[in-house]
Amino acid sequence: MSLFLVVALPFLGALLPGLLIGAGRKVCAGTTFAVSLTALVGLLSNLPALLRGEVVQARVDWLPGLGMNMNLMMDGLGAFFASLILGIGLLIIAYARSYLSRNDNMGEFFTYLLLFQGAMVGIVLSDNVLVLLVFWELTSLSSFLLIGYWKHLPEGRQGARMALTVTGMGGLAMIGGMLILGQIVGSYDLSVILQNRDLIQADPLYVPALILILLGCFTKSAQFPFHFWLPHAMAAPTPVSAYLHSATMVKAGIFLMARMWPVLSGTPEWFYIVTTAGLITMVLGAVIGLFKHDLKALLAFSTVSHLGLITMLLGTGTAFGAMAAVFHILNHATFKCALFMTAGIIDHEAHTRDIRRLGGLRHLMPVTFVIATIAALSMAGIPLFNGFLSKEMWLEETTHTVLFGPDWLVPALATFGALFSAAYSFRYIGHVFLGQQRDDYPTQPHDPPAGMWLPPAFLTVLVVLIGVMPFLAEPAVRFVTAAVLGGAATLPEAHIALWHGVTPALIMSIIAVTGGLILLALFKPLIRVWESTPRPEAKTIFEAIIAACVRLAQAVTHGLHNGAFTQYAGIFTLAIIAAAGHAWFTGQSIAPSRAAMPVHVIALAGWLMLVGATIFLVIKHRDRLLALIVMAIIGLIVSVAFAYFSAPDLAMTQISVEVVTIVLLLLALNFLPDQTPSESSPVKKLRDGIIALVGGAAATGFTYHLLMRDFVSPTISDYHLENSYKGGGGTNVVNVILVDFRGFDTFGEIIVLGIAALVIFALTEALLGGPVRARLLNRVPDKPLSGDRHPLMMVVLTRVMMPVVLMVGIYIFLRGHNLPGGGFIAGLVVAIAVVMQYMASGFAWATERQRYPYHGIIGAGVLAAGLTGIGAWFTGNEFLTSAFGYVRIPPMEKFELASAAAFDLGVFLAVLGAVMLSLESFSRLARRAQMDAPEYAMDIDPSREDAPEVSDAMRTAGMSGERGTDRQEN
Repeated sequence: MSLFLVVALPFLGALLPGLLIGAGRKVCAGTTFAVSLTALVGLLSNLPALLRGEVVQARVDWLPGLGMNMNLMMDGLGAFFASLILGIGLLIIAYARSYLSRNDNMGEFFTYLLLFQGAMVGIVLSDNVLVLLVFWELTSLSSFLLIGYWKHLPEGRQGARMALTVTGMGGLAMIGGMLILGQIVGSYDLSVILQNRDLIQADPLYVPALILILLGCFTKSAQFPFHFWLPHAMAAPTPVSAYLHSATMVKAGIFLMARMWPVLSGTPEWFYIVTTAGLITMVLGAVIGLFKHDLKALLAFSTVSHLGLITMLLGTGTAFGAMAAVFHILNHATFKCALFMTAGIIDHEAHTRDIRRLGGLRHLMPVTFVIATIAALSMAGIPLFNGFLSKEMWLEETTHTVLFGPDWLVPALATFGALFSAAYSFRYIGHVFLGQQRDDYPTQPHDPPAGMWLPPAFLTVLVVLIGVMPFLAEPAVRFVTAAVLGGAATLPEAHIALWHGVTPALIMSIIAVTGGLILLALFKPLIRVWESTPRPEAKTIFEAIIAACVRLAQAVTHGLHNGAFTQYAGIFTLAIIAAAGHAWFTGQSIAPSRAAMPVHVIALAGWLMLVGATIFLVIKHRDRLLALIVMAIIGLIVSVAFAYFSAPDLAMTQISVEVVTIVLLLLALNFLPDQTPSESSPVKKLRDGIIALVGGAAATGFTYHLLMRDFVSPTISDYHLENSYKGGGGTNVVNVILVDFRGFDTFGEIIVLGIAALVIFALTEALLGGPVRARLLNRVPDKPLSGDRHPLMMVVLTRVMMPVVLMVGIYIFLRGHNLPGGGFIAGLVVAIAVVMQYMASGFAWATERQRYPYHGIIGAGVLAAGLTGIGAWFTGNEFLTSAFGYVRIPPMEKFELASAAAFDLGVFLAVLGAVMLSLESFSRLARRAQMDAPEYAMDIDPSREDAPEVSDAMRTAGMSGERGTDRQEN
């Protein structure tokens, strides 16, 4: 099976549980199980290729220009982790089927679980660091949903937020590190990065990249000082906890350290950072775990401790350490998942996880007792169980590790941590299952149905099999270790066995087990000392840091984001001036290479008019209507300037936009006072004026500097001029750029334009249906309304002009590929014609004759543009690649057909629909404000007795207003 399908199956399967929950819980769980099983079978179908020494790959160029290719790779390491994720996932699904109550939404739970599973499989099979980062963040998001699944629990919501915050911040740091590695190597493909060890470690950015990547790994795998989030994630349902701690989420950081081991390990920086963090985490987690009374909290800190153990092994940088790490990852997944499942069983049956309220359960829950005892003894490192084997390898490695001077320091700390690890494992057995049976359990415990104890029982069988027959696991461990080493080191000669003689590791193990039993015997006085000793609480520190960050963010936000546009514009302008000034004064200025053109008297007059109008606007800006008129004059002068400088497309666009904008603003002014209130003090006005003058002078100087110098050929404009006809089939370079060379930009712009129009429509709907409706109905105009709202001359003129303007719009649209014009300008021209109908004959009359909704016109435009782009795929080209050719249809002359015309049609429709929907929304507000004044075309009410007769021709032309009258009456 293709690796793409293996990764995609959980994501596709996530659609099913929510749909099938209505068919019953068995169908929902069975479907989820089948999805994971299919993915696992598909994964294992690639094992023969791996065993032949091949690396299974699947490659698709996604965004090659950015180096973001959807490349997947499965070697021994990827296969190992993916098998754990999918295999244990099957057991979790089976367990959750019986664990979740009927009040829990099982469809939602399994949807989140499959999303999480797919993200984890994507991480371990990615061969591109950018794709890996996408999956990495998906694990944070999906784990947030799983941890906070029980939304009614405050601790669940808090634990989910804490996990997302810590792992998300680490993920951001890791993005920076991965990007640095990609820049060093020149590729973002992992298979390429892993072959450039010497290049990466010789680069001066190696240490920053290492620190950033390790931040991502440490936060995800709960390494000190980021260990605190994991125990708080225990508010999640037990199946989630078992999955997170055994095969997913926290193992992601471990996986990435193992994956990057060939290129990042072997340096002092790697050794000291990773080994120290792992050793501290191992000891700290073990000590805290012993004194936790909540079963899941005890197991959570034990996970923190064992993750620290694995991290320390990877940090040593030796082949034996890597092999021990791989082996313990396997062993930890088996016994820890089983332990969490038994904790869930106890909570499910006894209705408590508090160890102080338990004890003597071996009599009531014998099956659970056997399963939990085997798993706990393995965690303690007792012989004949798999945990003993990897613990011995770990202790052996510590005897050869020297950290910060004394050669006894690491073995001593390792023994100390192993001692506490044995103690909390014995406590799990002794304080929960041994002792006298109690009579005050919250409910009477008993063994659960087989659906809950069979999954952990299967795992304990593996615990025992590997423990007594390690040769069964050794080939797989060595195979995976070879993938971790990746040629950076040779496989160690050591073999996994039950007996290696009396070694320092065995002596350390005996001390740890004996000390663990002693600690358990002294637990009561020790817990009193622990609880009475003041110590920092990571949760309290985290919450204090978050609160301080929130206060800082609020202070900065409230100081800058105060709603004053002048302040935003001032900060923005000053930032640009500062950046540009730094570049100007620290760079090299190129001498002018052109002579100034002579100033024509017409150009000078236009410039003086523009400056005068601008100054007048600044002075009289408080008079809204006058300011709007002056703005229209300024826009007209700008359009004349475009025409003067041989830019007819821009001139036509400017004029069209000005007309539409002025009409839109006029409608908005209908709801605003005549005068803008004065809000700025003289000091602020002086400040803003200085900033504006400096910014304007800087922009003027920069423009003059560019215009007086020649650009180095070839320029982007040269490319467009040379390829406009050859590549796009059009001689109008501006239009070809819009619909071909920069078609992606235009496609995005019409989508944004359509969204903006829909937002305006939605706001209008809300206003018309809310409290504003009453204010509109009771609004009294500040000036008397005209008695002739729809003058006869204007009505007649717009009716005559409508078909003419439509023909002009069509003409502008059709000529746009070779002459000034195009879909954007044509859409504005037609929109102006329709707007004139609204203005001349009224909203009711125009709306009554509207055949197609403007929402649909926007959608049709975006759809037409999108389908045109997709059509290029059928010819083997990229999205939005245009094609053109010439045809002859007798008796006409030969003419050109270009696919860009269909794209331009989409632009035309989207622009027309967006403009009209926006204007119609304002018109509806204006009409609602004048509900007591019925609208008739030419202000003639045909129901009046003295109304002039309307001819059949006029009635046919729709000028009588009868339909508008009917609408008013209805």
